Amino acid sequence: MRVKITVEYDGTSYCGWQRQINGISVQQVIEEAIYKVTGENVKITGSGRTDAGVHAKGQVAHFDTEGSIPAEKFSFALNTVLPPDIKVKKSEAVSCDFNARKSAKKKTYSYTVYYDETPSPLKERYAYRMAERPDINKMRSAAKLICGKHDFKSFCASKSGAKTTVRTVYSIKIINSADKTVFKICGNGFLYNMVRIIVGTLIKIGLDKMTEKELADMLSEKNRSLGGKTLPANGLCLDCVVYGK
Repeated sequence: MRVKITVEYDGTSYCGWQRQINGISVQQVIEEAIYKVTGENVKITGSGRTDAGVHAKGQVAHFDTEGSIPAEKFSFALNTVLPPDIKVKKSEAVSCDFNARKSAKKKTYSYTVYYDETPSPLKERYAYRMAERPDINKMRSAAKLICGKHDFKSFCASKSGAKTTVRTVYSIKIINSADKTVFKICGNGFLYNMVRIIVGTLIKIGLDKMTEKELADMLSEKNRSLGGKTLPANGLCLDCVVYGK
């Protein structure tokens, strides 16, 4: 039986989604939880990697099991042994050709920025702090240049091992409120640090430290040095993964 799980986690204490030799990953913790409830050593496949410190509301993964626990009951069973900062929100049976990574059609990430002169103990874990507020209209205008199918090599960390840097960004929504701004970015897939670089670049434009012309040059010349900084991981969250058409 193949089981699909939707997972929510606070990534602060983990080295990312994928198993690594230098720290505890979300994947490792879930695989160990599956062993505790089934006695099976299984490998789970996630929709994609999230880096150290990145959070998720809707990470999706699948695994195969020969156990007797009904698919829809796995969420309850796993949550009894998972730590408080990782929980399975839903579990369900899927066909054997479902693949959490390969079957994904769209992913939406959010990046949260809050505004304060001093750090907020209640916000620092999940948002990036800025003292100066960038111009929302300039950021929204620049975001239109990023949407579409492009070679996003200039929005990718140098150590990325991606076979191709061409991706499609379907939409960028910038939601402004009194004390924060949330960037919601939907695409068919994202390169290493891509979302954090996009938001850092939009903020640079919003602070009048970069022009839309320079953004266009950044895309066409594939020149990472023209863009904004890679923002910290704590403000980033994988909101949801869409499957099907």
